[in-house]
Amino acid sequence: MRTFPPTGPARLPAPRRAAVRPADAPPPGPAWRVTPYFVLGGVFWLVISAAAWRVPMCCDLGTHAAVVERLKADLLNPAHPMADLPGAGSPYYSPYSVVQGLFAHLTELPGRVVVRLFGPVNLLVLITGLGRFTRLFSTRAWAPVFALAFSAVLWGTAVTWWSGFLGLLSMTGNLSYPSTFAIGLTFHIWALTGRMTERSSSTPRWRAAPLEYAALGVLTGVVVLVHPIIAIAAVLGTAGLVLAREGAWSRATAARCALAGAGALAVTVTWPYCDIFTLVGDTGIDSIHRALYEDLTGRYWLAALLGAPALLLRLRRDRRDPLALMTLLFWLVVLYGWVSGHYTYGRLLAVAPVPAQVALAVELARPLPWSTARRALAPLAAAGACLGFVSAQAGAVTPSLGVRGVERPPHWDTYGWAAQHIPPGETVLADDYYVVRSLPGYGPFLVAPVWPDPALAEPERLRRKAAVKRYLSPSTPRHARAAIARRYGVHWLLLTPEERLPEEAVVVAFSPHSGEVLARVEYGRG
Repeated sequence: MRTFPPTGPARLPAPRRAAVRPADAPPPGPAWRVTPYFVLGGVFWLVISAAAWRVPMCCDLGTHAAVVERLKADLLNPAHPMADLPGAGSPYYSPYSVVQGLFAHLTELPGRVVVRLFGPVNLLVLITGLGRFTRLFSTRAWAPVFALAFSAVLWGTAVTWWSGFLGLLSMTGNLSYPSTFAIGLTFHIWALTGRMTERSSSTPRWRAAPLEYAALGVLTGVVVLVHPIIAIAAVLGTAGLVLAREGAWSRATAARCALAGAGALAVTVTWPYCDIFTLVGDTGIDSIHRALYEDLTGRYWLAALLGAPALLLRLRRDRRDPLALMTLLFWLVVLYGWVSGHYTYGRLLAVAPVPAQVALAVELARPLPWSTARRALAPLAAAGACLGFVSAQAGAVTPSLGVRGVERPPHWDTYGWAAQHIPPGETVLADDYYVVRSLPGYGPFLVAPVWPDPALAEPERLRRKAAVKRYLSPSTPRHARAAIARRYGVHWLLLTPEERLPEEAVVVAFSPHSGEVLARVEYGRG
């Protein structure tokens, strides 16, 4: 059976029971010491956590905050995240969000604050996971530092703003999302897989392995519940590592994988809040993700141009190199998403460049003397990292100096001014892009949820959206508006300056900044 190729000069095989130290490993010393990754990773954690905290609530944070609000109100039987309906079956209620809901319940903190507080936790999981994954391939002290730097800036010169993507700009705005936690946990799963397969190929420990592989399956099951698309990457990466290590499929390998699969299945099947398998074959959000396939060259050319030589160098040493195999598996799934029209698989673009980034980091961390190819690759990688940072990522951490062309995280209006007038559990009718994505994070319900959700049949969600449009249409008579309001329990309207205020509505508050209006309506029962 194979092990990952050493990152230093070749060594003669050691006896089975002897302790084998990689050629590039540091001299024996204390079990733990201060490393460059501990110091610089800590600085990165502080800077990005602070930068993320400064970004106002925007994008999907309102949705995730609404999930926490529902769990805070009723941990065992939460309502639908967006609408005043039962929430049974909603995949938003994952182990991750349940922990957040319990924390909110114990601390009495608002959901939007709890979600933001979990951002540094997610980043810690991400940084430690990436470090452990990188150390599968090199024990050089600077390898994980380079891997973290490349994963943050070495993507492309076009901006990718999407949850779960590891570029600095996207990470700053989406650090507190479940997808970030899922990717960090995925790195830990890969690291654990690598360690276990490495051990099984050198000094078999089958007696201890069953519990370890079951634990691996449980962690994978958690990722499935937290973010099913990232779970596909977790499974593919695990498969790539196992195939690279084991070479041929054996009964022992099949037994271990079956044990891990049973652990994952046990977690997902027994999770009481939702049946995650209802998402299989669901195409409701494919159209949303089509944008991920736009401008692939601009978004990823630096990672491809500089990561490919590093992968080729590894393939010259080992035709079953795990990083190359993982890259191939990820891009095949991304390609399938494009060809089939299931654009949701484009979410794997969040991790597809990572193996190449890690390969580049490992190559540049190798001890001297360097080969000609490596000497040429080092300045190119440094230049590419600087170009990627300046062109696409700098706006995440640099102060706002009014410089044109520097992309920055969105700066949405907040809606505390309106939410303070709306009693808990009441429904607001609104249709503005920013309102419907932000207001639920303060506690109120909406008539029509923003996103598809198995807890609410899609035809009913679309009917609700049409009812909102009909209510706000100037041609809709008062009796029709009253019927819509009574049907969905509407007592509040939040309207933009461009939307008509019904004559029966009473203005309660307005935003002097945006001109938006909060109004109360009461149609009675008749």
